[in-house]
Amino acid sequence: MKTVSLLVLLLGLSILLPAQEIAPLPKDETGKYTYYEVVSTTVSQDTLKARIQSFIQKQKKELKTAAVASTKELVANGKLVIRKSMAMLSHPSGEIAYRLYFEANNGKYRFWLSDFEFFPYQKDRYGNFVLSTTVGIPLESEPKKWNADQWDEYRLQTSKYATEFATRLKDHLLNKAVQAPQPPEKKVISKIWK
Repeated sequence: MKTVSLLVLLLGLSILLPAQEIAPLPKDETGKYTYYEVVSTTVSQDTLKARIQSFIQKQKKELKTAAVASTKELVANGKLVIRKSMAMLSHPSGEIAYRLYFEANNGKYRFWLSDFEFFPYQKDRYGNFVLSTTVGIPLESEPKKWNADQWDEYRLQTSKYATEFATRLKDHLLNKAVQAPQPPEKKVISKIWK
């Protein structure tokens, strides 16, 4: 009887406690999921550019510089590994590739994450999870009936990642000092005698 009352109490508490709500990513005018943010700052434009380069270098497993479209814009490719959890086991079910766009202007900067594509994983003969295809499925595409819940989970994980990524990026751009590259040290040792 005690266990039944304890179970009822725990069930009641779990219903009363609100879950943290994750807002889905908004769509832009072209219909793509996009996380977009404009931030006002007192940091100079050159410092922001150095700091974003530093951020991309520190996140080298996650981000790689793609191109510099203009003197003000920077584009980087990134990826997020989606993990599937069942009870105590967890394994990657795929990855989501995205693009980071960054522009700095006097007194403000903006960045957005866009072009989200899902690449499913499969096990290879060694038991490693590898890409099963090189063609990504856009996150905006509508799922089939049998995997709609899974597709919604991918979208929620992407939304959660985008907000955490934005927090890390803003913190780095506003608070981290970037050291200027040091010239190489000159060596005096030589094998030639005179």
